[in-house]
Amino acid sequence: MKKYTMLFIVLLLGTMLVVACSPPASPEKSGDETPKEESTEGLPDLKGQELTIAIENAYMPFNYINLETGKPEGWDYDACNEICRRLNCTPVYVEAAWDGLIAAVEEGQFDIAANGVTITEERAQVVDFSDGYMSIEQRIMVRVDENRFESAQELKNNSDLTLGTQVGTTNFNTAVDLVGEERVISFNDFGLAVQALISGDVDAVIMDETAGQGYVGVNAEKINLIGDSLSSDQLGFIFPQGSKLVEPFNEALASMREDGTLEELAMKYFSDNFTLTDEDIK
Repeated sequence: MKKYTMLFIVLLLGTMLVVACSPPASPEKSGDETPKEESTEGLPDLKGQELTIAIENAYMPFNYINLETGKPEGWDYDACNEICRRLNCTPVYVEAAWDGLIAAVEEGQFDIAANGVTITEERAQVVDFSDGYMSIEQRIMVRVDENRFESAQELKNNSDLTLGTQVGTTNFNTAVDLVGEERVISFNDFGLAVQALISGDVDAVIMDETAGQGYVGVNAEKINLIGDSLSSDQLGFIFPQGSKLVEPFNEALASMREDGTLEELAMKYFSDNFTLTDEDIK
């Protein structure tokens, strides 16, 4: 079982941890968390309200299925469970594909989506964002034996090279800006893009560094991240426009920054404390 060290900055309040469908026919409640009878002192009390939370289960280490236990795990689950504990609400997780996820939240199919969604002005025109909870960098992933390029510029200059990423993400936009759409190969999730890279079907992959470190951690002998950051972005939860849940979530996030809970979650999932192999996850 290989370990990896997450190389990203945990931001303090103001600077610490600032911050992509079709749902199954019958969503299930989280079996691990029971809301408190009252919310945490000083925070809004949602009085046990059930919240449908869309989640992909394919974006490690934010969300994935542990095959050994058959249970969903990841930063998103731990963070949302803790938020609902503090606000006295009940999370009802619904697995949803990334493609169409934002539109589904816009239409009110879900109360919230927790899937490492990058905050952008374009998306903010159709959904509401929480305050940012994490800062992430976009990076280039390559096979460990790659010797044709060492930087984004060298990749761009070699017109024979292809670049993989997930459709509908800010990473896809970055890839198109870098090499042109004709050289970009899109996939339904990042796991497929990484497998295509390992098998030689694409020459590189662009993804967020946080997720990239997760894939490197389980494939350290096959892939690596190279070059400088291509962009710096913030992640947030998304809600239908006008949702009354935005402010309670922001208050809960602020309390989690202040008491160190977000830092603890970062250490759990984005440091060498986090260990998985390919056989461990869906």
